[in-house]
Amino acid sequence: MAQAQLGGKDIIKTNLSGYVINNYYFTYERNIVKHLSASISYRTMPKGNLPFLSTVESMFTNTNFDFTQFKIGNTAITPEIRIYSHKNMRGFYIAAYARFATFDFTAPLNYTYTNGAISQSATALFDGKISSTSGGLMIGTQHNIFKKFVIDIWIIGGHYGTSNGTLVATINHNMSAQEQQGLQNQINSIKADPFTVTGKVTSPTSANLVSNGPWAGIRGLGINLGFRF
Repeated sequence: MAQAQLGGKDIIKTNLSGYVINNYYFTYERNIVKHLSASISYRTMPKGNLPFLSTVESMFTNTNFDFTQFKIGNTAITPEIRIYSHKNMRGFYIAAYARFATFDFTAPLNYTYTNGAISQSATALFDGKISSTSGGLMIGTQHNIFKKFVIDIWIIGGHYGTSNGTLVATINHNMSAQEQQGLQNQINSIKADPFTVTGKVTSPTSANLVSNGPWAGIRGLGINLGFRF
């Protein structure tokens, strides 16, 4: 089949399955040689409620994060190389990719402290970004459904890498020494395996959290609709 009959060497695509969780994913792919293509993707998710709440909660122990009030957004850039079983970006493929992502968090942390003989509760609202760099492999299949349209199905894949970032809380009043200690005690108790989370009260009106650790993700069950030109 001639290249003209297939509709061209370039494809723009969007991931339809991502729209379910307000995750918007767009890809430009170009045929380099017979069975090889290169692409670049951009993903964005507006900041909103935490998806997969129970999964995230299970990662944290001995902490008072209010996950129901968590907010998260993200952006990611994914360059990718694919080897196809058929010419012109058709058939089964194996893909190697890198992913550079940034996650924007708002994380309320509840804590208690003693004011004289009275125990009081308060919340510190941490805001900040965590960035990750990872690489991975994926298998999938892509086919023409009309002359100029394609369907690209991600079957299964995964990536692994590293992450780091800082979240900062600005307190709207001057904390007493007792309140600062109560917040510091709560920060010290955070366990987020496999991440390392440390932090400190930096002044009567501020505190920070620093996160470092591995980063892993699964990529699959994605249904992408594309236009070939």
